Amino acid sequence: MTLQEVYDELGISKSTWNDWKNKGRAPKHFKLPNGQVRVRRADYDKWLATLELVSA
Repeated sequence: MTLQEVYDELGISKSTWNDWKNKGRAPKHFKLPNGQVRVRRADYDKWLATLELVSA
């Protein structure tokens, strides 16, 4: 997933993502050779499931 797809799906801004990333709260992500950041769907879904467990 592109970061924009993550922002759109979660309804967050880039600054929120950066805040989460800096605090270690963002889903696992990686940088491509061209410098773009991606999130694997499986990692995103796993991360999202952990949030559901915390809020339940």
